[in-house]
Amino acid sequence: MKALRWLERHFEELICCTCLVIIAVAVFAQVIARYVFQVALHWTEETASMAMVWAVYTGAALCVRERFHIRIMVAVQALPTRFGRFVIFLADAMWAGFCIFMLRVSWDYLYIFWRFPETSPSLGINQFYPQTILIIGYGLMLIRLIQTYITWWHDGAEGLPGMLAETGDAPEDEAHI
Repeated sequence: MKALRWLERHFEELICCTCLVIIAVAVFAQVIARYVFQVALHWTEETASMAMVWAVYTGAALCVRERFHIRIMVAVQALPTRFGRFVIFLADAMWAGFCIFMLRVSWDYLYIFWRFPETSPSLGINQFYPQTILIIGYGLMLIRLIQTYITWWHDGAEGLPGMLAETGDAPEDEAHI
């Protein structure tokens, strides 16, 4: 149970860090191959670009979970609490609607890759598999947004959803330096 709780809390970081390691190894291998051995490795560019896309989408889900997406929170917090909540609810409802829309579009896009398989030029893998990040990414964003509201409601629905109280007593695992 503790391992599942850890995975739920750090899933996006695990994927993002793994992708960054893959990018670093691929680029480093290409530099060494070109400048030391005078050989070009064809797989490194494709591997690094796929890992970058995975890192971006899982990083976006991480930002939803941590409420790091671009917002003008100073302005929202300056509003009366009820109006500030309304603005946050409206923005989050629009974000959830966008995620649902993109899940539908991504599903159709992946269906085409499933029906008409296309292999990547260098790695020779079916493009369906790396492209699944669209469903995974938007699904994770939507799940994390819903989790934010469930946690906020469970904690008494005080303040703005997903925002730590301004008491300065943030839990260690949620404190950001």
